Parts: sequence; structure tokens; C-alpha cells
Amino acid sequence: MENAENKKVRFGLVGRDISYSFSKGYFTQKFHDLKLNDHSYENFDLAKIEEFEHLIKTNTNIKGFNVTIPYKQAVMPYLTELDEKVKKIGAVNTIKVGEKGLKGYNTDAYGFQKSFEPLLKPHHQKALILGTGGASKAIAFVLGELGITHTFVSRNPDKDQLSYNDLTQKIMETSTVIINCTPLGTHPNVTVKPNIPYECITSNHLLYDLIYNPSKTAFLAAGESQGAAIGNGQRMLEFQAEKAWEIWCKE
Repeated sequence: MENAENKKVRFGLVGRDISYSFSKGYFTQKFHDLKLNDHSYENFDLAKIEEFEHLIKTNTNIKGFNVTIPYKQAVMPYLTELDEKVKKIGAVNTIKVGEKGLKGYNTDAYGFQKSFEPLLKPHHQKALILGTGGASKAIAFVLGELGITHTFVSRNPDKDQLSYNDLTQKIMETSTVIINCTPLGTHPNVTVKPNIPYECITSNHLLYDLIYNPSKTAFLAAGESQGAAIGNGQRMLEFQAEKAWEIWCKE
């Protein structure tokens, strides 16, 4: 097998513990289908974000990156320029490498909105966002664009956020959209789920999980058993990946 470093046009994913990554398989298949034999996609598993600077300096033929947990915010100081939407969201998941340096974009918001909007009903007016990491910022941005009020739920809540112990029956009944932005339930830990009162979920609820493996997490299964509509992160990832490719290919 030809070494990816010998390819003329390289792309990759920056994150930590990312052997499970969706992106490498997706883009490797895409390059094969498009007969882009000089293109490659690699995982760059960094123990700490400070390693990113060395990665850039020693790999001059990389044209773009995706960025995942836990570096969507931490990578921003290393970039030359930020897209206007990134400035509003506060997180980067796509980087274009150009002659003028590194420009950060956020395609999570695009991918989420494209996959989320078809699931919405008129009564889905209020949401709980479980988790406060980089991906949750894109979710909050989209909800704001859609006119859906939202509250963050965290194990260590800041001001204006809720803890999991704060989730009363009234809060659950009025928050008819619940979005899991935590890694809880990701393969191989498939029996784990966020600690919310699932008994308060009804057929009025929509549960959305950014996780795609497994396709039906314990979080989604618990909601579905209560009659809720559910959706996972597979289509979001596909949409955001295509938007990233569009960004990398444009002049």
C-alpha cells in the first residue's frame, strides 16, 4: 500500500483518540469514487493541541483538515484567519490551508441544520443541549437561527446553564427538543446514556444525538420507547463533510 505521505494532495482529521473516525473512511471512499488517486486522508491523533504547530511545519503538502473532539476551540489560536460564522459560533471543525495561512470554518452548523430541520414540528420551540463542548456551540447557533430557545445542561454548569439534577418534570415537558452533544453512548460504550429523566419524555419530544455509531444510541432508544421522534448524527456528518470538501476545493 502506498504511504499517504507520498500523495500529492493530503487531507486529515485532527483530534484525540480518533481511530473510530467517520471522516477517514468517508473521504477515502470519496477520493476512490472520484478517481483522485493522488489524494489521501489521514488521522492525526494529537495527545495535546500544542502538537498541531509541529504537524503544520513538517507536512507542507496538507491542503485541509477536519477538527474533532477535543480541539474545536483549542485549535483556533493557531489559525491565521477565521470565517465570519466561526466568530459567531466560537468553534472550528474545518481548516483550509492556503498561501496566506490557515483559515478556520465551521461546517458542523451547516450539517446539523440540514439534517435537523426535516425532523422539526411546530411545537418544537424549546430545547435542551446536553454538553457544552465545541460541537454544542454550533448546535446552539443553529437553534438560534431557527428561533428555538435553548438551555445548556452540564455536569459542571456555568451561569444560565442547568445541571442534570435540575431537570424537573416541568422542564422536561416544556423542552420538547433534547440534543445530545456528549460522547456518552459512543461505541464501544453503547449502554451508557446521559442522566436525564427519560420517564418524562413523551410523543411530543424530538431526541437528536450527534453520535452516529451506534446508529441508535441508548439515549435514542430510551426516548423512542417513550414515543419520541429520534435522529442521529450520520446525515449531519455527511452534510458537513461535503461542505468541507466544497471549502477545500474553492479557489
